Amino acid sequence: MFRKLLVAAGAAGLALAATPASAATTTVTCGYSGLQSGLQTKVCAEVTGDQVQLYGQISLAGPPSPGTQLQPKDLIVNLAGEIVGGASLGSVQGYRTFTASTIQVRGVGGTVPCGATVHASFSVSSYPWFNTPVTLDLPIAC
Repeated sequence: MFRKLLVAAGAAGLALAATPASAATTTVTCGYSGLQSGLQTKVCAEVTGDQVQLYGQISLAGPPSPGTQLQPKDLIVNLAGEIVGGASLGSVQGYRTFTASTIQVRGVGGTVPCGATVHASFSVSSYPWFNTPVTLDLPIAC
């Protein structure tokens, strides 16, 4: 009986040793929100190990007044990222139509060396408003 218990315990130990390490967790960090073109905007970074993906987010600045019919708003968006003192992580520029639902602008990111700092900016403009970019500076600790 004791031998069977030792064999079972040994097998359980081997199973635990063969289990791969848990997958890296993703953390999301966002910069301060800002108002651009009458909408709330922010820029965020999703970090998994040394992989960084940036995104800009556009949402209503507050609840609409009762009975208000929201009109679609054509926006010019610009998301850019770089490693401070190093390479560009890319940029996305284009047009988006905002109706009332939160939208995200993605497509900027890559591998960032541990200890480096990522700088991200996101701007939104729509006639007659100018853009006032929101930014994020995030040290990457792998």
